[in-house]
Amino acid sequence: LMSVPGVGPVVSLAFVATIDDPGRFSNSKAVGPALGLVPRLSQSGETERIGRISRCGDAMMRGLLFEAATVLLTRVRTWSWLKAWAVNLAKRRGMKRAIVALSRRLAVILHRIWVDGSRVPMDTGNGMSRL
Repeated sequence: LMSVPGVGPVVSLAFVATIDDPGRFSNSKAVGPALGLVPRLSQSGETERIGRISRCGDAMMRGLLFEAATVLLTRVRTWSWLKAWAVNLAKRRGMKRAIVALSRRLAVILHRIWVDGSRVPMDTGNGMSRL
């Protein structure tokens, strides 16, 4: 899990301890809402924007993912498609929203890596490769 930029041993160990069994999620996109990293609330077929993260799930893991996303945006010097996506989002929507969106994406990527046993493709070229 530490092959993801911005993710170190503490974040990866806490992620494994928090999720515990990766098979309990039907797909990797379900990890973000389980950790409370979704800025909208879906109820009875209607989607309501509440404007902030929902704060359900493990607060420590959410904080660690937020810190990893902040490190990726501000401290990691190597360019990757993930950083390019977050920088582009920060230009359009603002830095704090980009950090929350990046932390949600990091949770999805970490879950997918854990299930597949794969590594993150680091495209330093045009930033067009995806997981």
